[in-house]
Amino acid sequence: MSRNRQSATRLRWQSRAALFLAVGLACASIVLQCVTFVPLAPARVLQAFALGALLAFFTFKWRAATLAASITGGLATAALYLATPGLRTALWPLLALLLLTLAATRFGRARKESLGIAEGPQGRKASQVAANLGVAVLASIPLGIARVFLVAPMLGGTPMRLALAAALAEAAADTLSSELGEVLGGEPRLLTTLRPVPAGTDGAVSPAGTLAGFAGAVIVAIAAALGLNLTSGQGALVALAAIAGFIIDSLLGALLERRGWLNNDAVNFLSGLAAAIIAALIGSRY
Repeated sequence: MSRNRQSATRLRWQSRAALFLAVGLACASIVLQCVTFVPLAPARVLQAFALGALLAFFTFKWRAATLAASITGGLATAALYLATPGLRTALWPLLALLLLTLAATRFGRARKESLGIAEGPQGRKASQVAANLGVAVLASIPLGIARVFLVAPMLGGTPMRLALAAALAEAAADTLSSELGEVLGGEPRLLTTLRPVPAGTDGAVSPAGTLAGFAGAVIVAIAAALGLNLTSGQGALVALAAIAGFIIDSLLGALLERRGWLNNDAVNFLSGLAAAIIAALIGSRY
């Protein structure tokens, strides 16, 4: 067994932890709000499950994700909608993330296959979806609790909305950087040393990939500002926090993932968490 394969097997628990955490949080949030809102607003619950089912169906139909991954995304969708129901919802930045991911994954697929770094034919795995959406689900739980118990000031509604949006924007930045950077060219360099490295190396960045990542963060931040009724300043904060998380992602890849201490799912989850914390901390001060 090769060293890389041994490392992947040894660190598989990190992917499982991200998956169990994301699915567990989503289910807990859904149950909490269903118990509360089924008697009061049954239509809201039906809308959440319908939207989650639609996302799961289309991601699986388009081969963007495996069946387990599609179900994981559907649960996250329902949880996010119940925490932010109506037209002003977190589903707008989530939709922007989904569309950007689909486009970036399919862009230049022939070149990715020639380099041996293309995504599998069945799409993303459940652990990958959980790593990208888990932090957003985590940030949505205080918003859901606030709606249930009417204690929004205590739970800091705005900081949590910023954290949720920043986590989604960071996921978009990381996805576009890795998927488009490998195709658009430019010499990848390790972020910590700036030495040239092969495409697909953990912690490597390229000018094209970095610009694509920044663009992804801005696009999802705009969708979040419109969807969650954020001010322009808050939208800018979401984008900057996402870019900071994106840089942290590359640092974790270069320093820890390359040494076999973290796998990619753990890196993605932690970088999204970093973006969310940055956005929430700064947002709570203004």
